[in-house]
Parts: sequence; structure tokens; C-alpha cells
Amino acid sequence: MSEKWTTANIPDQRGRVAVVTGANTGLGYETAKALAERGASVVLAVRNVGKGEQAAARMTGDVTVQALDLTSLDSVRTAAAALRSRLGRLDLLINNAGVMYTPKQTTRDGFEMQFGTNHLGHFALTGLLLDLMLPVPGSRVVTVSSTGHRIRAAIHFDDLQWERSYGRAAAYGQSKLANLMFTYELQRRLAAHGTTVAVAAHPGLSSTELARNSPAALRLPLTWLAPLITQTPAMGALPTLRAATDPAVLGGQYYGPGGSYEVKGHPRLVTSSPQSYEAAVQRRLWAVSEDLTGVRFPVAEPGRHPLPAGSAVTP
Repeated sequence: MSEKWTTANIPDQRGRVAVVTGANTGLGYETAKALAERGASVVLAVRNVGKGEQAAARMTGDVTVQALDLTSLDSVRTAAAALRSRLGRLDLLINNAGVMYTPKQTTRDGFEMQFGTNHLGHFALTGLLLDLMLPVPGSRVVTVSSTGHRIRAAIHFDDLQWERSYGRAAAYGQSKLANLMFTYELQRRLAAHGTTVAVAAHPGLSSTELARNSPAALRLPLTWLAPLITQTPAMGALPTLRAATDPAVLGGQYYGPGGSYEVKGHPRLVTSSPQSYEAAVQRRLWAVSEDLTGVRFPVAEPGRHPLPAGSAVTP
């Protein structure tokens, strides 16, 4: 396959069903659009249904909209229930939505906004939809991380919600590191099933609305430098699309831009930070995430028995 992987390399997606979070704009929009153009039935899972419907109208193919607010576990459960009633199967779950560098604030459930949205919301959604995927050969959970997982990043188990102190960049780094650790632990649990895999991707530096909450000291330089150091959302979506559709992809892999420092370029297989591969931390984060969300997955840690498919408890 060509080193310069593009949307032209996406195999025929007819007969496949995809759910893409945050798909009304930016990377999610480009991801959903490309999948729909290749024949997939795509659900745009978005907080603002009106904007989602406007986005769907600009796409070609079978595209529908589902309300989903990742800052609310009630909304996640409602959306998952609606999708479970609508869909007979799920081939692709693309956990794309996210927030970046937000001022200190919490989700409706009291979680720090970046950790709650980027990690816990997607953790819960995946757990509630996974039984739609396990019977489907070739199904994939693709979670979008960031190079930010390397910057001042750690899983602060002693203060996960940043109640004692708060740093925008560090909190974002924690959430993106959590995305990767979730992917790797999920893949470990999926391996015994042999049907569904978990894969991660990152977009490099893409020109999207995600950085709108960056501190003022960073926004001005980024405005001037953007044409030189960023790529379009369509290019930024390619690593996610490759992770979702390339037949050669294996569970537990991570895709990002192939240029210098993974800033931009065509997607290729990349590696994440050494701490992201720490299995003991992955398992601890999983257990904490289950406790915080009340969602139990239908796949168990190797050596243990899984709960019944789709099981969840109210925290």
C-alpha cells in the first residue's frame, strides 16, 4: 500500500455501521464524511443536534444524527440506549469528540471537564455499546488521542479531578494519556474474543476549533504560525480513518501523521510515550473509570469472567 495513505485507500464500507462522536465539525466531520462517501451508514453523535443535522445535510450517503453530550453520564446512557434500539450491529465506534485547555470547570457529574469529556464520557459510551460490536468480525473502537499525552502528562490518582490545583495543559495531557491507556487495556481484554479490536490515532496539529480555549498568550502566536505548522482537518482526520479502515491495522496500534515530530503528513504507525504502556497503571485507571461511571464492560481482564453483555450499574 502507498506510503501516502489517503481517503482513496479506504476500502468499500458498504454494509458497515459507524458512530462518530463530535462529528458536526472539524476532524469528526471529515471522518464521518469520508466514511459515508465510501458507503458506510454513519451516525453523527453530537451535543448540538441542529448543528449535527446541518453537517449531515452537507454529506453524501446514509447519515443520521444522535444527541450525545459527553459531559453528562445521563446523556451518554440515553444516547447508548437509543443507538442500541436503532442499530442491529456496530462496526466502527470512533471516539473523536473532545475539549482542550478549558478553564477550570466540571461536567454535570462533577468530573474535571477535560478528563470527564475526553476520557470518562467515551469510556462509558464504549462500555454501553460494545456488545453491539463483539459479534461483528472486523469491528473496531478507535479513540482519538493527541501528542499532548506527552506534555506534563500523568494519571494523577491522588487528584484526578484537579480539585487541589489546576493546569489547563496538564489536565489536557492527563485526559489524552487516559485515552491511550484505555485503548491498550481495552485491546488486552478484547484479544480473547477475536472479533473487535481497539486502536488509537492522533491528528498532529490540525486547524480546528479545538484550540479555542488556549490561553491568550498562545492564541496569537498560533494564529501567525498556523499556516506553517498545522494541516487541514481533512488531513488531520486521515490517521483516524486509517486506524478505522486499513485492513492491515492490528489491535493496540497507534496512528499519527508521518512528518517530522508527527505534526503533519500522511498517516503511519507511530508509538506513544513509554508511560502510556504501563500495564499496571492502565488496569488501575480502568478500575477507577468503572467506579466513576458505573459502567461495566462485557469483556473482562484476562483470567476473569466478564459480566453479561451491556451490563451497567448506576454510580
